[in-house]
Amino acid sequence: MSDKQLIDEAFYVEKKRFGTYQSYDKEGNGLVTSLSEEQCTSATRFYLKGRQEGFTESATYTGQVSGKL
Repeated sequence: MSDKQLIDEAFYVEKKRFGTYQSYDKEGNGLVTSLSEEQCTSATRFYLKGRQEGFTESATYTGQVSGKL
């Protein structure tokens, strides 16, 4: 991993096939995929902060289709 530049000493970002960007932690585990390097860096910082401090908002979704066929 010596050729990869760590961001915030926690992760790095690589440009992938088809122009997407993927972030990885120090161990090489995939974290976030995005369309731009800036978005990938920002989203990865948000994700890692949430993982470290705990995500405060929880979303619950339900789906129900009612009606007669």
